[in-house]
Amino acid sequence: MTEPHVSVMVVDDHPMWRDGVSRDLAERGFEIRATSGDAVSALRIARTVRPDVVLMDLNLGDTSGVDASRQITQEIPGTRVLVLSASGEHSDVLEAVKAGASGYLVKSASVDELVDAVRRTAAGDAVFTAGLAGLVLGEYRRMAVSPGAESQAPQLTDRETEVLRQVAKGLTARQIANKLVISHRTVENHVQSTLRKLQLHNRVELARYAIEHGLDADGEAGAAPS
Repeated sequence: MTEPHVSVMVVDDHPMWRDGVSRDLAERGFEIRATSGDAVSALRIARTVRPDVVLMDLNLGDTSGVDASRQITQEIPGTRVLVLSASGEHSDVLEAVKAGASGYLVKSASVDELVDAVRRTAAGDAVFTAGLAGLVLGEYRRMAVSPGAESQAPQLTDRETEVLRQVAKGLTARQIANKLVISHRTVENHVQSTLRKLQLHNRVELARYAIEHGLDADGEAGAAPS
């Protein structure tokens, strides 16, 4: 199955691995917009080419892919980061997700698993190597019940709150765009901004948050949940 409309940037400090992954994805129909071997150039290039997905290694020699992931997800709306790392350490996984990564895949994954992960990441899903999703969800739950979590909740704009309300009702991004008379891209940007503010990782967690705060009920957009 080809994915001609999904663009990818591959970041890895090992040229043979970087080229091999790029070739495998290109052969499956993905558009390889750029490659990079370090965190600094990765951010600079990503700002220019704006891929749908950045496939990010964590160990980039003297630098870390975590900082690059954080900056890319904060500065480039619509670009998602999927970590592809040799490490399956829980601390590495949680650090990457807290930095804004949409998913985490270990390098022992097959080409088919990689292709599926990139495709799903581009579609907005959170993708993790088997066994790691539960770890991330457990950490999310721990953070949700931490003392003071509510008082420290970031404020959402009225538009972000309204988009969140529609997500809780189960509407797709295109349905939300039609309902609010805004572009599909604008909806996606609001969703990504809200995910970052609330430190959530996918639409499932976003919907759960909205339901817990009563935003799935009909009503006008008002003050952001606090």
